[in-house]
Amino acid sequence: MHRAGFVNIVGNPNVGKSTLSNLLVGEKLSIITSKAQTTRHRIMGIVNGEDYQIVFSDTPGVLKPKFRLQESMLEYSTGALVDADILLYVTDVIESPTKNQEFLDKVAREKIPILLVINKIDLLKGQDELVALVERWKELLPTAEVYPTSALVNFNVDQLMKRIIELLPESPPYFGKDALTDRNARFFVTEIIREKILLTYDKEVPYATQVLVEKFDETDTEIHIMAVVYVERESQKGIIIGHQGRKLKHVGIDARKDIEKFFEKHVFLQLYVKVEKDWRNQEKKLRAFGYIE
Repeated sequence: MHRAGFVNIVGNPNVGKSTLSNLLVGEKLSIITSKAQTTRHRIMGIVNGEDYQIVFSDTPGVLKPKFRLQESMLEYSTGALVDADILLYVTDVIESPTKNQEFLDKVAREKIPILLVINKIDLLKGQDELVALVERWKELLPTAEVYPTSALVNFNVDQLMKRIIELLPESPPYFGKDALTDRNARFFVTEIIREKILLTYDKEVPYATQVLVEKFDETDTEIHIMAVVYVERESQKGIIIGHQGRKLKHVGIDARKDIEKFFEKHVFLQLYVKVEKDWRNQEKKLRAFGYIE
């Protein structure tokens, strides 16, 4: 008997969905920062066992859209409720349980198995706080199984994984047994560069950026990459480049190190900055950047 299924990870921004997803998959496929809205796409990670295959999907945090880009991000999250065999709803000990009540109500109506992951329990002061939190969540999602975890220190993730395998429906694998993800190499280069931008710049600037890989030439030993960082205004271009190009150079060095680690090859990386006014609301640009199919 072989089991296989789609396990979709949903929840509000900044609760640790991507950290948990990477732990479950065993590879860093989703970028991680302390900033909200880090994940913009639905990122698939595939875990293969001898008699099972789990197709995890990390999704953007649920938010009220201000841009067409964020509408697309919300579509990834709501779409994840439709095609899941198992749903992982991730929250943490900080956020209010009734945040984004409308989305929570949709989750509560689902008939598939729901595993409620209460993340960051290492921040709690004692067992009483955890018990009260679990009881509150059981009122909101009465059919869900609750898993207190700490993705940061890898606490209780093994038990969560064990339960996911138990709940998988009988099915042949959906992907080849050697598959890790449905994304191509250029996507991960884009995400690594975008992670470094989120870590380097403050306020609105990193959210107004998008990376597009224009050249990806690979040999057995090295990769030559040329990528463009798009911003929405000339002033943002100056901030991204920095005095005498130092900020952009810093981003390039940090990104190159991670790209080399990811592909296990020597990397030559060139970064350029271009202005594309209001790209977050442009249907054509969002399609070119892969946010709209």
